[in-house]
Amino acid sequence: MGCQTWPSDEELVELQKSVAVLANCDHNKVKIVVAPYRICPLGAHIDHQGGTVSAMTINRGVLLGFVPSGDSNVLLQSGQFKGEVRFSVDEIQLPKCSNTNDNHGNEKSKCYEECAWGTYARGALYALQRSGRQISQGIIGFICGSGGLDSSGLSSSAAVGIAYLLALETANNIIVSSVENIEYDRLIENEYLGLENGILDQSAILLSRSGCLTCMNCKTKEYSLTPLPKEEGNPDVKGQTTFKVLLAFSGLRHALPSNPGYNLRVSECREAAKVLLEACGKGKLKPLLCNVGFDEYKNYKDKLSAVLARRAEHYFSENLRVTEGLTAWSAGKLEEFGTLVSESGLSSIKNYECGCEPLIQLYETILRAPGIFGARFSGAGFRGCCLAFVSADHAAEAATFIKHEYRALQPQLASQLSDDTAVLICDVGDGARVI
Repeated sequence: MGCQTWPSDEELVELQKSVAVLANCDHNKVKIVVAPYRICPLGAHIDHQGGTVSAMTINRGVLLGFVPSGDSNVLLQSGQFKGEVRFSVDEIQLPKCSNTNDNHGNEKSKCYEECAWGTYARGALYALQRSGRQISQGIIGFICGSGGLDSSGLSSSAAVGIAYLLALETANNIIVSSVENIEYDRLIENEYLGLENGILDQSAILLSRSGCLTCMNCKTKEYSLTPLPKEEGNPDVKGQTTFKVLLAFSGLRHALPSNPGYNLRVSECREAAKVLLEACGKGKLKPLLCNVGFDEYKNYKDKLSAVLARRAEHYFSENLRVTEGLTAWSAGKLEEFGTLVSESGLSSIKNYECGCEPLIQLYETILRAPGIFGARFSGAGFRGCCLAFVSADHAAEAATFIKHEYRALQPQLASQLSDDTAVLICDVGDGARVI
């Protein structure tokens, strides 16, 4: 339940040993990609509309140990899934939604593959091929994620995609900027997998730094890293050592691509943008809410249907919360920042209309826990967990309270959770890297 160093020395050594056995090589030759999970305190559900988002990474995530294969072949094993994945980087990858694609490359590699968990590795190859990168060297690798956090709304899928990108780039001696890799991971999710999510997840995982709030304008791709000021004897500043990130899990698990709720919300936001743009004489612009000015929204919002009005209200109010939140964070005002996080959670429920009874109950339970600054859903809001900022002094007490109260409300879902990982206390950490 408490904090831990991640990755630990023991984890790194065990991963190196696993790859060394798999590749029949010296363990000192094994490199490791560290791809942390992310949280989004403010800026929920607006990245796909070109809004401004905030994020940070935590001390949990995905580890991918690898060595260059010495030829074009890729061989992967997983700590979470059975079987192994084999394919060649010489195979031309096509989007999974393409009628001409068999979803797993050619028949030769298909006969070796015992499971479908290699999708993101193939997607990474697709993105690099699509971007004109020359990939001739495969990898032999072993991938694993932090226990208890799979399918949890912390963008584990983006962490996996980024891990494969960094491994393939390193094996092929390709130097790629973080901004370029944000685009490559977008290609994996938007084109290869057919998801309509924005660039929040990959931006957070690639750009974040410990102790900082990452903010990105998803329209211009401009970003900033704002540190939380330390106390230094100032009683008005709640320094970065005085808070923890708390993750509370609902027991709900659904794969994002199979849930129509996410893509439906994206299309509703685009329809709202289309109505507003046409009303203000800007109908030729791409139907994204970032192309609608705030005054234009206020002047023409009465032309929206009730549903579209709620989607637009969430977008514009959430953008404002990000701006106000950055100001609060930079001043060290965690209570004010937390209030905005909770308001974001409420707007996600009432205006964006995501979540369900268990998640809403969990969110409301967290707000009643001792020491909580603020809370909201994590991820798309249709599964997984809630995040919260909590006073470090009350973190353990809050975690115990939440577990007990949620178990009373949702005994069946709570019974599916491990007592050790039902509620986690985390620290913020650095972004993705190769070590």
